[in-house]
Order: sequence, then structure tokens, then C-alpha cells
Amino acid sequence: MPLNIYNSNSRKKEVFESITPGHVGMYVCGPTVSGESHLGHARPYITFDIVYRYLTHKKYKVRYVRNITDAGHFEEEGREAEDKVAKKAQVEKMEPMELVQKYTNLFHWAMKQFNCIEPSIEPTATGHIVEQIGMIEDIISKGYAYEVNGSVYFDVKKYAATHDYGKLSGRIIDELLDSSNRDSTTRDLEGQQEKKDPADFALWKAAPPEHIMRWRSPWGEGFPGWHIECSAMATKYLGAQFDIHGGGMDLLFPHHESEIAQSTICNHAAPVKYWMHNNMITINGRKMGKSYNNVIKLTELFSGSHDLLSQAFHPMTVRFFILQSHYRSTLDFSNDSLMSSEKAFKRLWEAYEVLKKLSFEENESPKDIELDTKINSWLNEFEEFMDDDFGSPRVIANMFELAPIINSLKDGLIANDAISSKTLAYLKERFTTFLENIFGLKSVDESNNELLAPVMQLLLDIRKEAKSKKDFATSDKIRNQLVEMGIVIKDEKDGNTSWGVE
Repeated sequence: MPLNIYNSNSRKKEVFESITPGHVGMYVCGPTVSGESHLGHARPYITFDIVYRYLTHKKYKVRYVRNITDAGHFEEEGREAEDKVAKKAQVEKMEPMELVQKYTNLFHWAMKQFNCIEPSIEPTATGHIVEQIGMIEDIISKGYAYEVNGSVYFDVKKYAATHDYGKLSGRIIDELLDSSNRDSTTRDLEGQQEKKDPADFALWKAAPPEHIMRWRSPWGEGFPGWHIECSAMATKYLGAQFDIHGGGMDLLFPHHESEIAQSTICNHAAPVKYWMHNNMITINGRKMGKSYNNVIKLTELFSGSHDLLSQAFHPMTVRFFILQSHYRSTLDFSNDSLMSSEKAFKRLWEAYEVLKKLSFEENESPKDIELDTKINSWLNEFEEFMDDDFGSPRVIANMFELAPIINSLKDGLIANDAISSKTLAYLKERFTTFLENIFGLKSVDESNNELLAPVMQLLLDIRKEAKSKKDFATSDKIRNQLVEMGIVIKDEKDGNTSWGVE
């Protein structure tokens, strides 16, 4: 069957047909690197890593663009005046771009732990100010934006008169444009009084004197709005129209709705053919939030240092846990559910290791035709389930049906000649293709992992003691030799030292 993708814009599954045969352009909204990556970042980037891998498996040549938001001014419309990067840089006593580099590196490190393939292109917002300004000028020239006191706003009412604004997010445009509904659509924050209508969103904001990150523009010194960043970068690297745009459901409005409006005016066409959105993450049944003390940083997840966790969880356990739920389903993290996934993943991987070692004489005629047929049916469904909007949970369910058969073949409970050698070869090929190549899972060597952490702590303690005695030769030797082994250590401002595998 052909690949079917649920399109958020049409709210139905559609047969996937790329704009250019054999090629796919995919843009995914990347992180705002004003702080350490947390659990909420795990799901979208693992989800779209699977999409990337599966499209490649389907023989498409994929250009995967995932941006880095390093301007970091605000996360949602209504926070125009807040510069998250500059604010955090002041707290950590760092230059803004120094802070951005620190958390970009940490994000990249976390993605490597999850075994996510690097995107084809990873543009930064600050590296594309020229393109953003050019796009804003184009929108103004076409009459869909206006300048007030050095800031530029998109005219939603004018756009909505001739375009379907609100279709993607399901928002009712009349309610958005009704000023009496101001409180339900946007906060009454700085800049609201400048707008013709509260539904209008910022393309460019004039920078107040205290604002650190600022750029020259035709409207004075300022900084770009959140939404224009992705429109400019997606257009530059994927063209006026491209195949897939991905992100979390929290980005449907206003971010993705605004992207559509901006890009449509500039490029005279809706930019995206298939919109894909992963659902939200809850923790112990509650929405993630600092007030609930359930915002779990990825380093806390991997180390088990968060109060809600009883142990450390390997990145492959987290990846497997995410794959066990369909990407459009709400995913609830809990210590117990992660522990269950840890055991399940171990059981499945052990069966896979057994499978790789199984071999028997050439046998074209199976003795147990029913069993042989059932195995082939389960294996054939792998691709069928993935073609149905990336149904990884159903593939994993079939793998667990096959795991006891694999173990029984090893133990002699099922005779070797019960299935054909062709079926055994197919079983091996399907497990390798889906577990490793498409799902991106790797073996977890538990003994080595358990040994590595205390050994690293011992080395860091020795290095810290050497530095305190001004024995910098020993300190540098430990650091340099660890680098040669692919382990990077980072001295933090608070005196602590962190480490990670490159």
C-alpha cells in the first residue's frame, strides 16, 4: 500500500505524493536554545527522526531542515518584549551567543544520545536576519503589513478577507478579530496598543534601549518576530512550496498559522502540502509545568536526578517508550511506565540478539505451514503499519508476537524445520531493518553503562583535586585523553563539571 500521512490541515489521512518525484522537502521547528533541552523536546525530534528514516527507507532523497531559534525573543504571540536568550545570558553571566552555543551543543549531545540522525541543514535564526527583513519588506509592499514606531505587524484582518486564516488550527477568524474577545485571544501586553487589531502579530519589533540582541533594519534597530524566522528559512532551503512541515501540536496556533499567512503572501501559494503534528506529553497525567515540578531535563532523565524518577533511564529506553505510542496520541511519562518500557525493550532486544545467531540447514518446505504463514503475515504487516501514518506501536506489537517464537526456536521447543530457511532470513532482515535502521534503536550494554558513570565521577574528582592544587598538567592530561576517547567534559560557571559522549 502507498504511504498515508495524516494531514493536520485537512484533518484526514492522505496518500503521500511528493511535489518532486523521488524527493522530499521536510521542515521541522527546532529548539529555542535559551536553556537545557527537556522531556518536551524528546518527542518531536524522535518522531520526525523516524519520519526521516522511513522516507529514506522508501527510497526518497530527503532534505531535512530543522532550525535553531537562537534569537529566543518569545515562545508565543504576546511576549514580543521578552528576550529569553538575553534574559538567561544575564542570569548566567554570559554573552548571549556564548549561552546559545552552550545550549546548542547540549541539544546536539542529547540528540546523539537518542541516536537521531542529523538534519540535512540546520539554519539559525540569527544567521538569516537579511532573509527575514527581505520577507517583511515584501509583505509590506503587498499591503499586508504596517509599521508603527519601528515595529511591523501583519494585518490579519486584510489577509483573512481573501484567505482561509484559521483553517490549520481550527480557530474561528471572527472571534480572533473581535476586539471584545481580546482576553481570550491575546494578553494585553506591551505593543498591543500599536496594533490595528489584537489578532495582528509582530513581524519585527523595535528594540528598547535595554534590549541586548538587536539588528539594523529599514524600520530602525530591532529584532524579528518569532514566526517570520521559520518562514524565511523554510523558503530559502526548501522553496516556495515543500512537502512536509512538522512540529508539536502546541505550535499549531499562532506559530504555524502565522507561517502559512506570511509565506502565502510572499510566495503566492500555500507553503506546505502535508502538515504533521505530534501530540503533547504529560507527566503522571499532568501537563508539564514548573509549578508542578515536572519539567524534566534530559540530563536529569539520563542521570535519574529528578525527584519524580527512581533511577536513570537510558536514551534508548526513552526512544523505545516514545515509539510504543502513536505520535498523534497523548503520551504520559511516569517513572513506572519508563521502567516497564525498560524491561520490554530489554526482552525484545534479547530476542533480536538470539535471532541474529539462529541458523539451520537450507529448508524450502516448512513442516509447520500454519506457523510459517503466520510469521510471514506478521512480518509483512511491518511495512503496512508504517505506511498507515507511521504506526510504530503496531509494528512493535507484532515484534512481541514474534519474540517467543524466536526464543522457542533457540530452545528447541520449535523444530528448526518448522519454518523455511527463507522465512528465517526474512525474519532477520525485517527485524534489523525496522529495529535498527527505521526505529533507530541500539543495544544497551548495561554492564558498561553501570561501570562508566562511577569511573567518570572518580576521574572528575581527581581532576578537580588536581586543579585545586594548581596541578594543571594532570588536569589537562585527564581532559585531553578523555577527548581522544570521545568523551567531552565541560567546566560550568558554578564550579561543577559535566561530561558527555561525542
